[in-house]
Amino acid sequence: MEYTRLGHSGLKVSRIALGCMSFGDTSRGFNEWALDDAGGEAIFRQALELGITFWDTANVYGFGTSEEIVGRAITKYARREDIVLATKVHFKMHDGPGGSGQSRKAIMEQVDASLKRLGTDYIDLYQIHRFDPETPVEETMEALHDVVKSGKVRYLGASAMHAWQFSKLQYTASAQGWTRFVSMQDQYSLLYREEEREMFGLLADQGVGSIPYSPLAKGRVARPLGEHTKRSDNDPVGAAHFANEDAERPVVEAVAGIAAERGVPMAQVALAWVLKNPVVSAPIVGATKQHHLPDAAAALDIKLTEEEVGRLENAYTIRQPVGY
Repeated sequence: MEYTRLGHSGLKVSRIALGCMSFGDTSRGFNEWALDDAGGEAIFRQALELGITFWDTANVYGFGTSEEIVGRAITKYARREDIVLATKVHFKMHDGPGGSGQSRKAIMEQVDASLKRLGTDYIDLYQIHRFDPETPVEETMEALHDVVKSGKVRYLGASAMHAWQFSKLQYTASAQGWTRFVSMQDQYSLLYREEEREMFGLLADQGVGSIPYSPLAKGRVARPLGEHTKRSDNDPVGAAHFANEDAERPVVEAVAGIAAERGVPMAQVALAWVLKNPVVSAPIVGATKQHHLPDAAAALDIKLTEEEVGRLENAYTIRQPVGY
């Protein structure tokens, strides 16, 4: 495994992150394909064997049960100090005034709830899951600064928003002397490259590391067109984001062609392309099968040629941004 600093911060992370939306209690109705404690054991152990020590979850994943499973896994299989633990706040956890959003009340309530579920006294990377248009940015950034100064959180990150929104938050923190964001969790893959125009220039300028989610486009660039999995058949988000097979076909076929020439799985080629972008610190891989994490780790050893990069990128069709 390779390790890098998260953006220009001092935090060192594995260059592959384990995405923990894959874990949860399916009876809560969040993800039908999620793994419980027993189902996730092999994945957690494999992550540690491969040196994947950057684990990302959110309070809303499994409506809290992902955090619980991740917390138990750290206690059982790892040392807390060896894991860079990330979680998020924003989406609805209950109907009360502190159950969603990024008001001071919500942040203070939800960080404590996450700490309890995770079974830890600190979170390494605390991320706002979206921009909150209903709360003044000053209120959000001061509350986040306060949870850092309290020792409950080490670093701050953001996720899935427009560049002007992220810039406004960062500027507010800088102007007031509050803690700034060190990472942006944005959607980025061979089938969704809009962050190259929207966000990446700002991240490079600000020294913020990208930790892309869905780097395999919900698995679309990891398998031939028409091949289905349990997750792809039960993933309304993926179905909504990637629904134009005519536009996706040239990209998927380019990945398949290069993978066949190199004699490697498609996932390795697609992840190698994401990893080559200098603003990317660590793509987030949501593993549910035994081959997912080894393929992700192996992608670090693949150096695409200029000709291969051209084949992959020239097949792309510009699309409307999603996920904000």
